[in-house]
Formats: sequence, structure tokens, C-alpha cells
Amino acid sequence: MRIAVSSDMDEPVARLLVEELRGRGHEVLTHGALSPGTDPQWAVCSERAAREVADGAADQAVVCCWTGTGASIAANKVPGVRAALCTDAYTADGARRWNDANVLALSLRLTSGPLLGEILDAWFAGAPSEEAEDRGNVTYVERLDRGRAAP
Repeated sequence: MRIAVSSDMDEPVARLLVEELRGRGHEVLTHGALSPGTDPQWAVCSERAAREVADGAADQAVVCCWTGTGASIAANKVPGVRAALCTDAYTADGARRWNDANVLALSLRLTSGPLLGEILDAWFAGAPSEEAEDRGNVTYVERLDRGRAAP
């Protein structure tokens, strides 16, 4: 799987994230502080990673900033992206299952190495729900992206 990864800071957990993804056999496309010479601002690098998902250049993305909040906000501004800020494995599993999230947002401050592994295990083990209510909600969010959702 091709995964775009962005971080606004070159922190140990961001480097570990890239190593962990490559160790799991994924091709990693880096942005921000993980890619020297590119703009490391959280809004910019998160948008670039998310856009790779929306454009089909990457299957998924992981966006990181100090709290993870800004990275998730920026990524969610890209139509077609459903970014979820996950601070534990249960949330990561639910984000994939119920929300069909395609971008994982992480906090550089809160995510330890062991926790990162748990979150990634849950994220990659999770699959989008096929239940009608769950699919209906994802479809509604897709309509919001297109600006056509009913009020």
C-alpha cells in the first residue's frame, strides 16, 4: 500500500512511524519535516499528504502535528478525505470501521512507540463496515464534500 506521511516536526515518533510503515511493507511518501526542503507547516504538509489520497497517488495517509488536531483539520479540508485523530487503538478501529477513514491523524506529543504500534495494528486490521447505517453516513459525508447535502 502507498501511504503519504506528513509531520510538521522531525520528532522521534514521526521517524518511528515511517520505519514502522516501511517495516510492514508499505511504500511511504513523506512530506513536511520528514522530507527536507519541503514546507513543514502543519497546514501545508497535512494538506499535501491528504491530497495524495484524494488524487489517488496514495491509498491512505498519516498526518502528524504536536496535538494532531491541526493536521486532522487541514486534511479534512481536502474533498474526499475522512481524517480521524486517533489517540488509541479502539478509536483507530472505529474510525476505519464506522467512518471509513482514509487518513489517520496522530499527536506527536501523546503517541509513544508502543502506542503507535497498537494504533497502526488496529488501523490496518480495520475494514469499513458494510452495514447500511454506516455506509449511509459515509455517503452523506461524501455529499457534504460535494456541497449537495440536505440541511
